[in-house]
Amino acid sequence: MNQLLVEVWSDIVCPFCYIGKKNYELALSEFNFAQDIKLEFKSYMLDPNFEHNAEEKYDLRQGLANKYGKTLAEVDQMQNHIIAMAQSVGLTFDFQNSYRFNTMNAHRILHKAKEKNIDTKLTEAFFSAYLEKGLNLAKIEVLKKVAQENGMLPEEIDEALTNDLYAYKVQQDLQEAAQLGISGVPFFVFNRKYGVSGAQPKEVFLQTMQQAHADWKNNQPQALEIKKGGAQCDIDGNCH
Repeated sequence: MNQLLVEVWSDIVCPFCYIGKKNYELALSEFNFAQDIKLEFKSYMLDPNFEHNAEEKYDLRQGLANKYGKTLAEVDQMQNHIIAMAQSVGLTFDFQNSYRFNTMNAHRILHKAKEKNIDTKLTEAFFSAYLEKGLNLAKIEVLKKVAQENGMLPEEIDEALTNDLYAYKVQQDLQEAAQLGISGVPFFVFNRKYGVSGAQPKEVFLQTMQQAHADWKNNQPQALEIKKGGAQCDIDGNCH
């Protein structure tokens, strides 16, 4: 069945990506032609060079304070604002117990999950594991456990982590993001015509769906138009 494609570039360690996903889903629940929409997640890495000993707890507050030249009180204020945004869409973020990790392995597994059409489900599980449950996804056994609990077989996970094809697929997504001028996530692209930057309110997603769907039904020519203004995390790892 031909469907209108919605692509979203996101990263597991981006809190606004999870919030944006929820706002998108709220809009979709009110859209009369939801069956015409197909959502596809694309890989984005906010900090591809991040390294940390998986056996040691990474102090996220201090790391943010060092990176941005802020006090711990200012970091707490920023995180409390994000926590409040999350609560407004039914999410409970726990930054104090979040284990920061390099997301390459998670993205590799998600590309394998896409072959089974369970990548959206697994993306949700990874978001929740990192942002709500305080699971240490830097530990490969924990990452594998979450993947297995959400439909992946052990041999499929091993293939994703060892076959260079899946690393290549991640790099393809990153290169495509660069070509589209994406420098922050979440970034939603509707039928390659409308772009929604950041965790925009439900109403923005709904309006964009309606516009994109009308054009899609009428086979209108495509030229990407971006609606900016939503909270997002940028290529330097800044979340604002």
